[in-house]
Amino acid sequence: MPKILVIEDEAAIRRVLVKILSEENDTYQVEEAEDGLVGIEKIKKEDYDLVLCDIKMPKMDGVEVLEAVKKIKPETPMVMISGHGDLDTAVNTMRLGAFDYISKPPDLNRLLNTVRIALDRKELVVENKMLKKKVSKNYKMIGESDAISHIKEIIEKVAQTDARVLITGPNGTGKELVAHWLHQKSQRSKGAMIEVNCAAIPSELIESELFGHVKGAFTSANKDRAGKFEAANGGTIFLDEIGDMSLSAQAKVLRALQESRIQRVGSDKDIKVNVRVVAATNKNLKKEIEEGRFREDLYHRLAVILIKVPALNERRDDIPLLIEYFSKKIADEQGTAQKNFSAKAIKLLQEYDWTGNIRELRNVVERLIILGEKEVSEKDVKMFASK
Repeated sequence: MPKILVIEDEAAIRRVLVKILSEENDTYQVEEAEDGLVGIEKIKKEDYDLVLCDIKMPKMDGVEVLEAVKKIKPETPMVMISGHGDLDTAVNTMRLGAFDYISKPPDLNRLLNTVRIALDRKELVVENKMLKKKVSKNYKMIGESDAISHIKEIIEKVAQTDARVLITGPNGTGKELVAHWLHQKSQRSKGAMIEVNCAAIPSELIESELFGHVKGAFTSANKDRAGKFEAANGGTIFLDEIGDMSLSAQAKVLRALQESRIQRVGSDKDIKVNVRVVAATNKNLKKEIEEGRFREDLYHRLAVILIKVPALNERRDDIPLLIEYFSKKIADEQGTAQKNFSAKAIKLLQEYDWTGNIRELRNVVERLIILGEKEVSEKDVKMFASK
């Protein structure tokens, strides 16, 4: 249930705002404060999803309230209410971190639209914090082969820039790991890393997933919803399996890259976004372009930096390191002692045909740890690896 605080010294305007918001959505829990000092005390004690605050008030004006809120509850969106003579000040509050401003007397549609978007954005901030906690572990690439060393060098050079990166390679090779490593080493690492599996989302829903939608845009759109590009604002969006994206969605992604602006489905309002795009695919995009399934102009926008992740069969020298890494990781996850692999067992695994790449190797190592003896032997590998 969204909690909204209205800080306004004029009782009549305050009552109107509370009435409008309460009638707009019966899930809104609307509270009020007659001046900035009372408002700040309420904000200290309660977590609000949105604060509407007048600029000109006695005791403590709106600019002072905004500055105080940014120190004590920086994630709380603030919408400033300005009189005609306060317009310059209102614009200045945007530089200080206000979400938006509304002029008096408030236009009903503008007010409600701003409130909906602000609440959507707050919901995204909360989701992003939860996602960052889930993915706060350090990502690193295991291996010392020439191919992996080359990828590490590229990441070190590229991570600190905002250059777009296209990662190619077969399924299971660790393209997602490369994307996470790029984000983790970048200046955007404090922002969100939002992943979108383009192959897993139906073509008719991909645009809504990426760009969001407004209420009524289609049958099931019962409320405004922000998309993944807005969720990634200030961070990185990872478009996995981008070769499976529909042509219409490709056109919108191209516009987002060109103009750093998006439009929610069903809306003609531009929303500015500051997002780094990293994409990945297991397809040959040049062949897809020739066959009319992928836009050439989008390819050139995405492939500023190309990183090719090799198949595991092309980096067999890394297999002993990967076995050691996975066996320790699995033991930690299961709370058991780490099992050793004999030299003959490792050699046999190096000679195996890894059609499923890193993902398959990890599964085989886990199977051998569970079913094998104290030390995983050549016999264990012959018995369990190919099952």
